[in-house]
Amino acid sequence: MRKPAFFTILFLILALLLLASLFWSPRDFLTRRLATAMIVNSPAFKSPQQFWLHTGVVSNQDYLSPDTLVLLQRGWLSATNARCPDGIAPPPCWDIALTPSGVDTFSALMSPADSDKPSFAIPAARRELVAITGISKQGAAADVDFTWKWAPINEVGSAIYPPDLRFHSTVAFRRYDDGWRLVTSTFHSGQTIDDALKNAEPAR
Repeated sequence: MRKPAFFTILFLILALLLLASLFWSPRDFLTRRLATAMIVNSPAFKSPQQFWLHTGVVSNQDYLSPDTLVLLQRGWLSATNARCPDGIAPPPCWDIALTPSGVDTFSALMSPADSDKPSFAIPAARRELVAITGISKQGAAADVDFTWKWAPINEVGSAIYPPDLRFHSTVAFRRYDDGWRLVTSTFHSGQTIDDALKNAEPAR
């Protein structure tokens, strides 16, 4: 008598699970795993970071920028004093150029159409989610805190982006009839994923 009862209970449990699966989806529950998947698969998060290189005559402020100083230290750029053109002040100004080593490094990364341009962009890093640090829910809205970092995708990215630097962001989620969604427009309250990444602060 025990075996039929056992199989009956097992059948009822499976039937209930099957019935429940018809009325809910994994997106009904905003877990850290779901938040992670939705953040890392969003176009804004997956978009690579573009690094802009400016050659030619630049201001002293641009010359002293951390990125320029790193490239100078790597031997990829050279700089000589130059007369400031109209619109750039105060002096001194600097004439920035790629060294032979810099040409070898950047030519493999830049678009052929940009080879003769004084300024051009190259992809240098991608975002990497480190952890979901908190979820705050209030009704059909939620704020998700997370930390992330830049993951270099080439030699230039490795030089520009410190490997230990972390950023903190907060993004809004909203619950709909089909489950939770990442907020991607400004029509709803809360910070969109684009704004969350733009307004990121160094994590402490």
